[in-house]
Amino acid sequence: MSGLTFVDVCSGAGGLALGLEQAGFEPRLLLDDDEDAVATLRANRPHWNVLHNDLLDFDPTEHPVSHDVDLLSAGLPRVKSSATVGRADSGDEERLLKATVYLVHAIRPRAVLIENVPGLAHSDAYQQFRDFARAELAHLGYEFSWFVVNAVDFGVPQNRRQGVLVAVERQWASAFRPPAPTVEQPTTVGAVLGPTMASRGWPDAARWVAQADRPAPTLVGGSKNRGGADLGPTGAKRTWATMGVNGHTVGDVVPDADFVWNPELGRDNMVKITVEQAALLQGFPEAWEITGRKTARYRQVGHATPPPVGEALGRAVATALIRDPAVPAAG
Repeated sequence: MSGLTFVDVCSGAGGLALGLEQAGFEPRLLLDDDEDAVATLRANRPHWNVLHNDLLDFDPTEHPVSHDVDLLSAGLPRVKSSATVGRADSGDEERLLKATVYLVHAIRPRAVLIENVPGLAHSDAYQQFRDFARAELAHLGYEFSWFVVNAVDFGVPQNRRQGVLVAVERQWASAFRPPAPTVEQPTTVGAVLGPTMASRGWPDAARWVAQADRPAPTLVGGSKNRGGADLGPTGAKRTWATMGVNGHTVGDVVPDADFVWNPELGRDNMVKITVEQAALLQGFPEAWEITGRKTARYRQVGHATPPPVGEALGRAVATALIRDPAVPAAG
């Protein structure tokens, strides 16, 4: 699967774009309005064409390289209040959803991929957006698939449900199928983080791995208006505590040989997950560099689409787009 091109908006730390690259797509243009995220993208893929720009201000006529691509992808900021979708006072998250749809008119990709909260795919609260997308795109010849994926089904050690819209031009649409799970058994936090936990000689690393025997809860990046980084809401913190992890903060370094791990004594005797480890829990390769200060780095990681999910979605889209439209799709 090669030779397919894409434009990625709200690219963040590059999880979706990296997954699409692994699926055989070549990026023509990526854009994000966050300086740290742009630096992350440029640090890891200097050859990518990365634009520091707000999607709401993006004018594709000034960037002709964005035209005539196979895929427009968007891992958009999470919609906070589904009840506000379509209202005049909606926040930027809702406006970005609509801006992505409007961008389709300008660049006319063969397929569109939008990833957001699970409710985007089926909740009544998002029906207005789904109707909006259909009204804007159906007359351009796109057919729609709305579905939910869970990152844990694609080898990511995290329960992370995502709502997905895939719209494909009619001549290829019948060949599109949502991606099937790529693993039979969930990957655990301990299995993925064990090597890093042992890297500074911590003697309890193996014992911790045995306790961290399940996938992580959803990592939440939070907003720029929040304070320091943590591992999510109260329920997520409780789940982390059962694995002997202090979910109220993000660590600077992994435990060393002197660290005493005794969760019964409270948070100070629990391990802390570092930003680099959080990136591993999102399915980023260990070599992927996240730039900025700690809270900004963790925010990028928490907001990212796990690359293995992006790869699975990309392969599903590619399978449809490389099919000869004259040949009926199987199934």
